[in-house]
Amino acid sequence: MVVQENAYTSEDIEKNKTIAGLSYFLFFLPLIVCPESRYAKFHANQSLLLLITGVAGNVILGIIPVNGWMLMPIFGIGILILGVMGLINGFGGKAKPLPLIGKFNILK
Repeated sequence: MVVQENAYTSEDIEKNKTIAGLSYFLFFLPLIVCPESRYAKFHANQSLLLLITGVAGNVILGIIPVNGWMLMPIFGIGILILGVMGLINGFGGKAKPLPLIGKFNILK
């Protein structure tokens, strides 16, 4: 389910965009600091998806001999790019889902 940006109040975004941006370093931070904020929870969900994707991808590529090991740096760069995109959206007050993984919801 994709949540539209207009589903968040401008007050919620302005108040919590710093925490939303920091959620890409610690995904659980918004859940502790501002548990009522839908905007911060959106970014916590995006960063948790990014973490799960990064760990799962590295485990899978680590199991595959040679070819998997050669693809790990490329995968890591892709995860880094998605993380920077999320960071920019979080600090910028935007609720855009990350490409490829952003449409899934883990946190309600």
